[in-house]
Amino acid sequence: MIKFSLHYDGSKPKRKISWLRRFAKKEDGTFTIFVLFMLVLMLAITGMAMDVMKYERDRASLQSTLDRAVLAAADLDQKLPPLEVVEAYMEKAGLGHLEKTVTVVEGFGSRKVAATADAVVPTRYLRFGKVTELGLVAGSAAEESIGSVEISLVLDMSGSMTRSSATSGKSKIEVLRDAAKEFVTLMLEKTGETKISMSIIPYATQVNAGEDILGKFTNVTSEHNYSHCVNFTSGQFGNVTLDPQGFYQRTGHFDPWRYNSATVNGVRTDGEQSPAYFVCPVRAGSEITAVTDDVNYLHQRIDALTASGNTSIDLGMKWGVGVLDPNFQPVINDLAAEGKVPAKFAVRPEAFDSDVLKIVIVMTDGQNTTQYMLDPSVRSGQTEVWFNPEYDRGNGEKGEYSVRYSRNPDRWVWMQHTENNGGSYVTSDHPFGNPDNENPANEEIGTAVRLTYPDLFNLASLWWNAKNNFYWQSNHENTWYYNLRDSVGSSTKNSRTANICGAARDKGVIIYGIAFEAPTSGLNTIKNCASSPSHVYDVDGLDLEKAFESIASSIRKLRLTQ
Repeated sequence: MIKFSLHYDGSKPKRKISWLRRFAKKEDGTFTIFVLFMLVLMLAITGMAMDVMKYERDRASLQSTLDRAVLAAADLDQKLPPLEVVEAYMEKAGLGHLEKTVTVVEGFGSRKVAATADAVVPTRYLRFGKVTELGLVAGSAAEESIGSVEISLVLDMSGSMTRSSATSGKSKIEVLRDAAKEFVTLMLEKTGETKISMSIIPYATQVNAGEDILGKFTNVTSEHNYSHCVNFTSGQFGNVTLDPQGFYQRTGHFDPWRYNSATVNGVRTDGEQSPAYFVCPVRAGSEITAVTDDVNYLHQRIDALTASGNTSIDLGMKWGVGVLDPNFQPVINDLAAEGKVPAKFAVRPEAFDSDVLKIVIVMTDGQNTTQYMLDPSVRSGQTEVWFNPEYDRGNGEKGEYSVRYSRNPDRWVWMQHTENNGGSYVTSDHPFGNPDNENPANEEIGTAVRLTYPDLFNLASLWWNAKNNFYWQSNHENTWYYNLRDSVGSSTKNSRTANICGAARDKGVIIYGIAFEAPTSGLNTIKNCASSPSHVYDVDGLDLEKAFESIASSIRKLRLTQ
């Protein structure tokens, strides 16, 4: 009999142990493990890449938003404060909650805006490496600058400026001098800039361009050289062009007012200094001051302003805009070559489409009034009036007029003038100071010289000439006064003002208007001229200085509406 005995030691069956050993020894499962390992690694890398991509997406979005925001904020035409512009862009992009810093640097003719923003990007996969979030900082900066600034100060120096200001206790011209000088100081001295040039265009009945400027115009009529104004046609107010090669009619040199004035050796016969009332002003300080940044010189020119004459806002604006017209550049270039304009401004006025800011500030205390011109029949040519500056009049004064007239077909008779409006006239066969020595017995001292019309009207006003030299004619007032004056009225001049202002605005010129204790009509003219209602200042008394200060601040900040 066979006996079996079993013993179990707790170990697994040898058959299973052998299977495991065989499996471990097999090599065909190694690749599978590698694949599994790589799969896990790729999943980890992909997850990290997704975190990085999300970070880069958010960074690019933030950077793009900042770039657009600072570009908009730095725009010189932007009406809103730069900080508000940046915040608005961030808010619209859904980034308004981010911490940000905005820096603005305002210069004259420039604006630089820089901005930075901080953000946090949470992670999904990097957190397994204990990186729970990624911080990012974006920054951007933009700058817009204007290469140069050209300013025309168009200032009223008409007769009404001699009146007392309503509230200041000074004459209007005195208030203007103080305010305009402070403006010059604010713009040129306190800003520390070197790209600002300024011209002053004083105006009354006419604008005195001055010999330095008008002498460089190649096609101006040459009836005289006593004064330096030109007459513009209505069509010339429809554009900004002031071409020194264009044709211009010189303004007749005459005194159109009903004042009893004439001159002998440069002194009016009523004892006052001459000239005071010519249509084209020739008094010191009345001519245009062109393109400079010399503060002291500009102050001197403003201090020299005196008041007389009618008001021609249209002519002031025509010249004020004209000296900003690039066609005017040859005149400035020549003046620079002569040392009368700073050499650095020789290429001004610059083109309208360049990076230049062109500004006109026009000021008036009145409204457009009548502009007088000489009738074409007496703009040039010989008169029948002789003048002897050395003739002794027997009252301590010298100088005498003689008028030739025909008493009969065979001879000329001379009439000596009187100044008592109708007193007896002395007749003679020769002028008082015989130029031809026709009468050897004549012992008058000096020589009578036949006058041209410009010569005559340089010595005597139209009214004085009519009432004295030609009083013996039955219709002397009409013949020698009223009929010799042509005129342009206020309605036409208002239209001309509107036209030249509109043409300037179309070229991008910024126009500020100041009505200084002006009547309603004058204020309306200024309103129609200015760039916008916010560019108009209606002021009294010492508020004129505040108006100029406000304009200076506005220009410096360049918060302009066009």
